[in-house]
Amino acid sequence: MIKPSILFRELRAEFLPASVFPVLLGTAIAHARKGAFDPLLFALTLAGVVLIHLGTNVSNDYFDHISGNDAINTQFVRPFTGGSRLIQGGLISPRAVATLSIALLAAAVAVGAVLAALRGPYILLLGAIGIMSGVFYVAPPVRLSSRALGEVFIGLNFGVLAVAGSYFVQTRSVSLESVVASLPLAILIGGIVFINEFQDMNADARAGKSTLVVRMGLPRAALVYGWIMLASFAPTIIGVATGLMPRMTLITLGALPFALKAIEIARGKYGAPKEMAPANALTIVCHTLTGALLTAGYLIAR
Repeated sequence: MIKPSILFRELRAEFLPASVFPVLLGTAIAHARKGAFDPLLFALTLAGVVLIHLGTNVSNDYFDHISGNDAINTQFVRPFTGGSRLIQGGLISPRAVATLSIALLAAAVAVGAVLAALRGPYILLLGAIGIMSGVFYVAPPVRLSSRALGEVFIGLNFGVLAVAGSYFVQTRSVSLESVVASLPLAILIGGIVFINEFQDMNADARAGKSTLVVRMGLPRAALVYGWIMLASFAPTIIGVATGLMPRMTLITLGALPFALKAIEIARGKYGAPKEMAPANALTIVCHTLTGALLTAGYLIAR
């Protein structure tokens, strides 16, 4: 039996806002635009997305151990980079981690099956994309992160698919608005993955994990990170300017000061793993705050 404190650390449950806010946003758009809200469907959607997220976290921990990546990583900064470190610390066995990942993803499949029975087979397709790309983020033979595709697929799953999928569950339709509104979260979750690769760069390179940061090098990656953060505000501004999104969603600009501070730190401290940590934290703050403010903007504008 895994101790609760160890289980929490292994799941990395502190990062759950990354999966919770896309579901909240998609559901809020459905409620604001279509007057649709089914509490059971919402609960099932949230459970399914969260289970995929947790299963992916644990799976990545296992495969980063198998590849030797985490073992050679000495510049990690907890809790942002380097995995949970529980296997390396002898607090949990690799077998237990693999079993936990399988159990979580199996539970996600079960939830997806219920949703599919209520809302149609497309739900299974969305779930399959989420599970496959999550597991194969680091798992062989695909290793999406090693092909510099990790940020794209994470953004797709925990941005576009999660928001538009949650909207679909409530309304049985897909809208351009739900896709455009998902883009800030898609870009920011990609930004979280991207900046968390800074401290892991040397270990990733030695383990053959050719992430975007490994391919770019730290100086160039720091510049790109700035553009990623600024780009996350563009979809909302464009959406409001074109009348696609409500004006109240511009309250997401409240996250801009945090983004600017993160950019300043990243560009000045990219070579210092410990001193970069505030930028890692601020990127998560920007994502969480943007998700909360976008959701609030839609609920207020209804």
